[in-house]
Amino acid sequence: MMTEGVRDKATASEHRALNRAECRKLELIRQFGTTGSLMLLFGSLGAGALPIYNPIITAPVIGLFSRAYSATLAVAFLGMGMLIASWLLLGRYAMPGRPAMISRSQLNRTLMMWGIPLIFTVPLFSRDVYSYLAQGSIVTHGLDPYEVGPGPALGQDHLLTRGVSNMWRETPAPYGPLFLFLSHLLNTVTGDHVITGVLAQRLLALVGIALFVWALPRLAERFGVHPVVALWLGAANPLVLFHLVSGVHNEALSIGLMMAGIELGVRRLPPIVAGGPPHPLQRGEWTYILLGVVLITLGAAVKIPAATALAFLGVMIARRWGATWKSFLSVAAIFLVVAVATMTLIGLATGLGFGWLGALGTPGMVRSYMSPVAQLANLGGVMGIAMGLGNHTTAVLDVLTPLGNVVATGITAWMIWDSFKGRRSPMTGLGVSLAAALILLPSLQPWYLLYAVIPLSASMAGTKRFRTLTAIGCTIFAISIPPPGSSFIGRAHLVPLGYLTAGLVLAIMLVLLNRKLEFWPRLARLTRRPSRRTRQTPAQTTVDDRTR
Repeated sequence: MMTEGVRDKATASEHRALNRAECRKLELIRQFGTTGSLMLLFGSLGAGALPIYNPIITAPVIGLFSRAYSATLAVAFLGMGMLIASWLLLGRYAMPGRPAMISRSQLNRTLMMWGIPLIFTVPLFSRDVYSYLAQGSIVTHGLDPYEVGPGPALGQDHLLTRGVSNMWRETPAPYGPLFLFLSHLLNTVTGDHVITGVLAQRLLALVGIALFVWALPRLAERFGVHPVVALWLGAANPLVLFHLVSGVHNEALSIGLMMAGIELGVRRLPPIVAGGPPHPLQRGEWTYILLGVVLITLGAAVKIPAATALAFLGVMIARRWGATWKSFLSVAAIFLVVAVATMTLIGLATGLGFGWLGALGTPGMVRSYMSPVAQLANLGGVMGIAMGLGNHTTAVLDVLTPLGNVVATGITAWMIWDSFKGRRSPMTGLGVSLAAALILLPSLQPWYLLYAVIPLSASMAGTKRFRTLTAIGCTIFAISIPPPGSSFIGRAHLVPLGYLTAGLVLAIMLVLLNRKLEFWPRLARLTRRPSRRTRQTPAQTTVDDRTR
């Protein structure tokens, strides 16, 4: 394992740039993914998480998308498939050990080509952004979003309340004071206008994405992973494009602040030699460390999982000062004081206080079908009914949820200890800890996994097994939620039909694309049309053979 604070020279080794033929193939992959983004953009006009008062339906031309729901749903599914396929194909040019790899500038340009069309989509896969708008308006009205939900605060017929999912209209906000204050500031500009409000929230999410796109390659170099590989797996990931750009989730800002805080915190650390004496204090070292602690705390003031990064940044600093219990406890005390002071200042400055701590359990009202804990609770309920004991799903969930928290806490403690002893990279420990904490939630959602995937990309993306498993997992989770982000009661047949139609069209498109890219050489040979020069009748062949 590479020591903290040292940039791996192996990752800086020169790779051959793509030649002309490879650049042409890269351009085809880019164009295929960009077309998928545009398909998703057009599909969102009819199959997105549309606002209740939908101005699109009366608009000329584009209003047709809202009235052709089945067709636009299939178009959106096709766009999703094209983007996922393009990402997987792009990975062929972002593998460590290849003689030629794409450059960071080529990857950044690809990410922009795929992401820019999604900036203008209707919100996709979730209606959470409408809750952000309503909660920002609650703060603007001088009410406490941690005490009242959008319905009681704004009224059930309020324009912003109508866009909120029924489940969240009466519940308090579970988000940190920094995010709600930023939403309030945006609300003072956009007012009750839903479209401009969504765009403003999306710009806030893009700030978070820009932060972790900036931090990820730098951390990857520090922990021995090629920056291009880390960016491909962590930033060009379809979960980022679908749920942070299109879905406008505030995880983007939280993860961005967390990753930027880690990078700044370790920026001035000198090389660490196991068992050696600590190096003298570097110029500006503690300034950057404390700035990193503040940024991570700001990320936690958006969503609380980011606070986990404080422990692993602390481990890196403690190892820098000799990896002793004294250094560990000293760093822990300093970090605790700075984090509490920062959070207190945020609560006082925003006027929102600490009511958000009591509302952190609000997302637990959701029982996600993707959550192992929720599925075990459902199984317990079914077994209870089968044995004549009644439906005890809620009771089983009440037992499993705290048990999951205990297991996640134990895994986090284990990762901290291993990282402190130098047996594991702190970024790996952070990713594993966040994965355990979020997967064991009954409200697990696909975008939650980015808290784990992005840090792990900085330390483990160079491992083929991890890269393969992560690509498979992200692909499965990326298609697990349909674009509308709502139930299909009364029209559930549309989802499998949409998947089937899009899958068939995508398969044909990939066969045609394979003729140019040859990522399946045998299939390319079978489907390639022979040229006129190679077409010969049997008689001609015999004559030619005799001539030779």
